[in-house]
Amino acid sequence: MTTSTAPAHPESPKASPPTSAQLAELAAAHGLTLSGARPTLPRYVAELWDRRHFVTAYATARMQAQYSNAKLGQVWHLVTPLLNAAVYYFIFGIVMRASHGVADYVPFLITGVFVWDFIGSSINAGTRSVHSNLGLVRALHFPRASLPISTVAQLFQQLLVTMGALVILLLAFGQTPGPAWLLAVPTLFLMAVFAAGVAMVMARIGSKSPDVSQLMPFVLRTWMYSSGVMWSIDSMLKSDQLPHWVSMMLKLNPAAVYIDLMRFSLIDSFQAHSLPHHAWLVAIGWALLAGVGGFIYFWKAEEEYGRG
Repeated sequence: MTTSTAPAHPESPKASPPTSAQLAELAAAHGLTLSGARPTLPRYVAELWDRRHFVTAYATARMQAQYSNAKLGQVWHLVTPLLNAAVYYFIFGIVMRASHGVADYVPFLITGVFVWDFIGSSINAGTRSVHSNLGLVRALHFPRASLPISTVAQLFQQLLVTMGALVILLLAFGQTPGPAWLLAVPTLFLMAVFAAGVAMVMARIGSKSPDVSQLMPFVLRTWMYSSGVMWSIDSMLKSDQLPHWVSMMLKLNPAAVYIDLMRFSLIDSFQAHSLPHHAWLVAIGWALLAGVGGFIYFWKAEEEYGRG
C-alpha cells in the first residue's frame, strides 16, 4: 500500500514591519502625539501657572502633615531653628569664641541660622522631590517642576512663620525697627527664587542618581560652614593669609550674600556700616542664574522623569 503526500506549498513572503518614519507619518495623519512628550518652554510655563493652586495646596498640606504626629505639632517649625541656634551659640559662640569681635552676636547668629535653614532644607528636599514621588509622576500628567517648586513653597511658608519669631527675638535683644527692615522683603524673594532654581537642578540630578540625596547633607554642611552662619566672613577677609580665590569664593557665596543682606536689613550694628555696593547685584545675579537656568535645565528632561 502506497501513500501519496501533497506537494508542499512554498511559504508566502511575510510583510515587512513598518518603519519608524512610516509610523510617524501615520500618527501625524490621525492627529496622534507622543505621550509624555516635552512641551515647548512657553507652553510648559503656562501649564505650570495653570496648576499654581495645586502647588500651593500641596505645599500647605505637606507643611501641616510634617509634624502631625508630634504633640507640639506646628510649634516644631519654630522650635527646630531655635534649638539649632542654641546649639551653635554654645559650640561656636562660647566654646570656640566665634562671637569675639562680632557685635550683636545673638541676633547675628539666629538670623544666619533662620536663613540658612531655609536655603539648605530647600535644596536637600528638592533633591528627593521627584524620585520620592515616582508613583505620582508615573500615574498623572502634570508639569514635573511642580514637585520641587511645591517643596520650596512649603519651606518658604515655614520661613514666613519663623520670621515672626525672629522679629520677636530681635526686639528682645535690643534691635530697633526701622525703614531698613523693609529690605527683608526683596531679600526673601531673591533667596526663594535662588533656592527654587537650585532645588530644580538637584531634582533632575536626584531623579537619575538617587544616591546623590545621601551625599547632600555632607555637601550642605560644608556649604553652611563656609557661609558665615556662625562666624563673620568679614573678619576672615581682613586676614592676608587667605588665597585670593578663597576670598573671592567667600565674597560671592550666594548663601553668605543672602544672609548678609538679611542681617543688614534687621540688625542695627550692620546698618551702621555701608553695605558693599556689589551685594545686591550679586544677589540678583544668583537669583536669575539659578532661577531661570535651573528651570530650563529641569524642563529639558521633562519627558525622562519617571522612566526606567
